[in-house]
Parts: sequence; C-alpha cells; structure tokens
Amino acid sequence: MLLSPPAGPSGPSGPPGVAERVLPLRRPGRWVTATVVLVLVSQAAHGLITNPFYQWDRFAYWFLRPVVLDGLLITLQVTAYSAVLGLAGGVLLALGRLSGNPVVRSVAWTYVWLFRSVPLIVVLLFLYNLGALYPTLSIGVPFGPAFVTFDESRLATDVVVAVIGLGMCEAAYAAEVVRAGVLSVDQGQHEAAAALGIPRWRQFTRIVFPQALRSIVPSYVNQLIGLLKATSLVFYVSLLDLFGSVQSLAATYPGDVVPLLLVATAWYVVLTSLVSVVQYHVERYYARGALRAVPASPLQRARAGLRELRLRFRQETAP
Repeated sequence: MLLSPPAGPSGPSGPPGVAERVLPLRRPGRWVTATVVLVLVSQAAHGLITNPFYQWDRFAYWFLRPVVLDGLLITLQVTAYSAVLGLAGGVLLALGRLSGNPVVRSVAWTYVWLFRSVPLIVVLLFLYNLGALYPTLSIGVPFGPAFVTFDESRLATDVVVAVIGLGMCEAAYAAEVVRAGVLSVDQGQHEAAAALGIPRWRQFTRIVFPQALRSIVPSYVNQLIGLLKATSLVFYVSLLDLFGSVQSLAATYPGDVVPLLLVATAWYVVLTSLVSVVQYHVERYYARGALRAVPASPLQRARAGLRELRLRFRQETAP
C-alpha cells in the first residue's frame, strides 16, 4: 500500500525530495497460522523432552556405543555397495529397455517387472537359502563340462547375500529412473549428435546422459534414501546392521527398548540428512546449463536476509 501526502492545487504538499514510504500489506492470517503451528510444535517438543518414558539418559548411553557403531558401519557398507551395483545394473537395464533388439528389450522388461513385483524380504530370504538349490556354482561350456567349480556356501556370506539382494532389487527401480531421465532429453540432441557422426556410445556418455542427470538425480536420491532404510531388512539374513544391532540389544535389555529404537531413528535421520545435502549440491551442479542463474544456497539466502535486515534497520533509524 502506498501512502503519500495529500495533493494540493499545484501538486503534492510538503518539501520536495521526500521519499514516499511503502507499507506492506497486512496479512493477519499468516500470523495466526504461524502462532498455531509454533504452539503445536512447542507442545510436541515439550512432551518429547519431559516424558520419562523416552529415557533420554539411556539414549545418550547407547548412542555412541561400539556395538551400535559397528552396526552403523555395516549399514553404510551394504548401502554403498548396493547403490553402486544397483545404479550400474539400472543403467544397463535402461539401455536394454531402449534397445532396438527385441530379445534384449524383452529380457530387460521381464527383469524390471519381476523384481518390482517381488518383495525385498522374499528376495533376501531366497538368496539366503540358495545353497539348498545350488550347492555348487561352476563356470564352463553351457550344457557341457565345467572348468571351475565354487562352493556356494563359502561365496554367499551374509554381506554378499545382502548386497546382491538389495542391488538386484535396486537395479529394477533404478532402470526406470534412468530410462525416464534419458527420455526427458530433447530428441533434437540425439538427432544432432547422429548428424555429426558421433558413435552411439559416445552420444550416450557425453551428450545424452549428462543432460539426463538433471532428471535422474532427484529421483535416484529418493531411491537411495529408500535403500538406506531398506538395509534394516538384512537383519533377517543374520547380518547385524544398525537395526539388527539395536534389535539384539533390545532383546538383551528389554527395559531399554524405546531408547534403543530412538538411537536407530536418530542415526537414520542423520544419514538421510547427509544424503539430502549431497543431493542438493549435485542438483545445483547439473542445473548450471539449464538455468540462467543457479539458485542461491541456504547460506547465501541467510546472508542476503541479514543484509536486508541491516539495511531496513538503518532506514528505520536514519534521521
């Protein structure tokens, strides 16, 4: 709303050169909504802190215990290996689904359909008991003699079973994410690269895939966060990750069930927050070629807000 002195017969009254003051529009609904939200959040925080049932002293005791940190390390290892395996398999499956070869396209589609349909826990339990079906694995001539034979029980350790199971399921979902990102690239990019005589593999690695990453990164990071939380299922194949360690401790110390669950929750929140921070910076990096100006980071926005407050304070206190 603009306030200015009343105009006289010959123009606005008052001394010349006086700046007109702009007052912001009043929005009482925003203040009421903010007050209600703050009251509810304060009540929830007060109940979380003061309720003795949460046993925050026991939470502090267990949070950095070596047994919990060992489980956290296994969670990170399984997540990292499964993410790499899943992304590599997803890229291959996406290329298979986009291939002109009908056999390759059909096999890739069947794989994606199958592993998106079967629950992850079923895949893990099946791989864990795979030794009953195939006691030995061999490499040789198809339908002929075997040259090298492996003992499946020695190869399929708990970590290997968890990584392969999670990676196989993750590849099915990553394939659709990668395929959607590739299809989001403008068709003119493909035609221009083909017109220049660039080999197809170089077209994909240097032109198409870097542009597709703008669409792939947000969706795949969501998949990565889901994979991080899905590692809690490896407890059922005898691998003591973070959740498995907490479950074992809760069985030994039944009075500390709630603080131990809070320990697992806090660590999962920390890990997913770190992944989200990495996602933010990766998105800003790949947005450079698509936006005229890269969006300001939270730190840059905070600094701009402080500068605006200082400027407004100086204007208000100026004589």
